Amino acid sequence: MNRSEKLNLKEWAAEDRPREKMKLKGAKALTNAELLAILIRTGNTEDSVVALTQKVMASCRNSLSELGKLSIEELCSFKGIGEAKAISILAACELGRRRKEEVPAERLQVRTSKDVYNYFYPIMADLQVEECHVLFLNQAARVLDSTRVSMGGLSSAPVDLRCILREAVIRRATAIALCHNHPSGNSQPSRQDDELTHSLSNACRTMNIPLLDHLVFTEDCYYSYADNGRL
Repeated sequence: MNRSEKLNLKEWAAEDRPREKMKLKGAKALTNAELLAILIRTGNTEDSVVALTQKVMASCRNSLSELGKLSIEELCSFKGIGEAKAISILAACELGRRRKEEVPAERLQVRTSKDVYNYFYPIMADLQVEECHVLFLNQAARVLDSTRVSMGGLSSAPVDLRCILREAVIRRATAIALCHNHPSGNSQPSRQDDELTHSLSNACRTMNIPLLDHLVFTEDCYYSYADNGRL
């Protein structure tokens, strides 16, 4: 294909352009050459960026392991790849190698209300105002993440149920636990706490994301709705 016949990447269908394809279909839908094209961004006067990266991968028999063994000088032998692009490619290969070697950290598993309390203790023990936090769990009741969903004054912290459920869906949580503190040191739930628990439990049930517990946190103790049979 000569230069006048070569399609500019912007002229490709959206689903064929590497970045758009990844956004639409996910990284697994892309070839090694397409992923590499996202890194180096541009081709040369003769080849689109994908055509260029296809040539690079072909020289390595489409092996990422072989790609990582190339030197900067060897990568720079391809027209359109300078030192900066070559370094980016090798840096990505090194990240992949390190990820493969890394031992994944085991996520905390929540079995009891005490596990929830212990998780939030370093976050909430010294708070001077009321805050509400949510713990997001996977199918095995292991912690995916947590976030603060509201911050109030000395005696209240308004909570938006839609915000909690949105965050749960974003994190693909299959269950949640709620925790809010009482700066007064009184761990007994208020009428507003009861209403929040009831409303959130119903909303979670509708979304098939069960509310496992709601803790009223103080520095010295806590109240668990689950332990008291109120969920």
